[in-house]
Amino acid sequence: MQWKAAAAVVPLLFWAVQSLAQPAGLDAFRRPDTVPFPENAPYDRGIATLGKMLFFDPRLSGAQNISCSSCHNPSFGWETPVPKAIGAADNPVHRHAPTILNAAWITPLFWDGRAASLEEQAVGPITAPDEMNASFEDITARLTAVTEYKAWFERLFPGQGIRKETILTALATYQRTIVSGVAGFDRWVSGDDAAVPEAAKRGFALFTGRANCVSCHSGWMFTDNKMHDIGLPASDLGSGGVSPQDPAGYFRFKTPGLRNIALRAPYMHDGSLPSLPAVLRHYADGGAAGIERQTDIAGFAASEGDIADLIAFLETLTDNETNVPTPILPAN
Repeated sequence: MQWKAAAAVVPLLFWAVQSLAQPAGLDAFRRPDTVPFPENAPYDRGIATLGKMLFFDPRLSGAQNISCSSCHNPSFGWETPVPKAIGAADNPVHRHAPTILNAAWITPLFWDGRAASLEEQAVGPITAPDEMNASFEDITARLTAVTEYKAWFERLFPGQGIRKETILTALATYQRTIVSGVAGFDRWVSGDDAAVPEAAKRGFALFTGRANCVSCHSGWMFTDNKMHDIGLPASDLGSGGVSPQDPAGYFRFKTPGLRNIALRAPYMHDGSLPSLPAVLRHYADGGAAGIERQTDIAGFAASEGDIADLIAFLETLTDNETNVPTPILPAN
């Protein structure tokens, strides 16, 4: 099944809401009707299903003890509820796991922006010693020994079978289908004035106005997909540390989208801020105390009522109805 053939049906079920009289000024935040897939890897239901199996399969890790979903758990907004997860070799990973929600629209990827595509991105955590600590040679041999996997790959990738490239294609195809469901905010955008509380409307006005959060958290995903220094105390160089190093990128990290943000604590690339109030106070204060460098944020006056209104708005971005069932994996 090609994506274009399904586009008339699937978005109505998962990614669109009925369009009513729209409140003024909200069109820039309207969710898209279709999911983008690259021309060389169009949507295929079978490949996406295979990719989901692989995403949840610990056999992709060196010790066969963690999977991609260990760090990108759908119950926690496709993140983890701890600052830094433990990798396959029982060591903490380098950074807090970023969400892969709405990954089809995220570019570049990783907190430091070092990957241009989901296929390229998947190589990193799978082979990193402090993450899944595996090699594609071992993974290919392991999956080939599983009769059902061998049959899946031969049918979906005729003439190619199980190899690094087909594993990455399957994983990326599935990840592009991970899309945030319709939230209260989306119903408000489509004209349902009662879909969000008055506090959330005040919070949205503050978010797009005096607080100026929208300067980085823009569009339907609430991200500009760019790198910024938000004033966190850290030795991590961010995008500036990617080889070759670029001092202009020091301490700059990818702006995360805000969909399902209420499920995704702790926050930031290092997981250092435990709650949404802590995040908002960090921004209102213009960054952490003691930072002796020019950052990309400016503080703003925020009362306790302002913080409560901003949180009320952010909570309207969370979809609490989408269920992600765990796939049944083939036995060895």
